[in-house]
Amino acid sequence: QVQLVESGGGLVRAGDSLRLSCTSSGRTFTYYAMGWFRQAPGKEREFVAAIPWTGASTYYTDSVKGRFTISRDNAKNTMLLQMNGLKPEDTAVYYCAASRNTAQTMTKGTRDIDYWGKGTLVTVSS
Repeated sequence: QVQLVESGGGLVRAGDSLRLSCTSSGRTFTYYAMGWFRQAPGKEREFVAAIPWTGASTYYTDSVKGRFTISRDNAKNTMLLQMNGLKPEDTAVYYCAASRNTAQTMTKGTRDIDYWGKGTLVTVSS
């Protein structure tokens, strides 16, 4: 069993930065692909970023490319999402996710996610 806990959300202004963290307790997530999803009010949960267990590649949804950076430290069971140049449309609850499938598969949606965190709220004011 993998328990995922997100932190780092908050209220910021447009153009500001935030860094989200996801830590795992229980079973290590070393061999899992990890990712971030988000869900805005009234919308479906959507893919944001993903990274394989090797950390050798990264995947992003188009709207965050060049602004967000995903990384992981398997020794610390930690994954980060550095978010720069935040926009009001980035406002959402951000969820940490783990999958036994590939990071590339995570880009296609929520179907192959094995574990979810409870989410952390990011609010970006204009």
